[in-house]
Amino acid sequence: MKQALFFAMAALALALAGCGSNNNNSVNGTWTAALTNPGGSPAFNFTTTLNQSGGSSVSVESLNFTTNSPCFKGGATATAAFTISGTMNGVTGGGYQMTIKSKNPTGNTLTLTGTLGNNTINGAWTLTGSTGCTGTGSFTMSRT
Repeated sequence: MKQALFFAMAALALALAGCGSNNNNSVNGTWTAALTNPGGSPAFNFTTTLNQSGGSSVSVESLNFTTNSPCFKGGATATAAFTISGTMNGVTGGGYQMTIKSKNPTGNTLTLTGTLGNNTINGAWTLTGSTGCTGTGSFTMSRT
């Protein structure tokens, strides 16, 4: 009886240890973003690689706009943050914020604010800057 209880407890401990190792919903990885205008028409698309090494700071690598836009024609730099709000059944959720600043022309800032859940980040975006480079809408980022 004691051996059966020991093996049952050992199996339970291994199963629980496996639950904490699910990394499918971390923010780390390559993401594709689709930004839409309030009416649902496409605004911007981009791909990027995100890496959160500790704390809430996230490095943004390989940011590439896949739509032509005069607002970001000379490239952009970006910063991001992800704050975990909880983990349930191995699924991580939390708040996400990203700021993208244009290099050429300068002065355009795209801000995304959303929530991570089920390998998707959903939220709202705002663009401020030069003439023709302003707007708001919603976005979805999906892990690729």
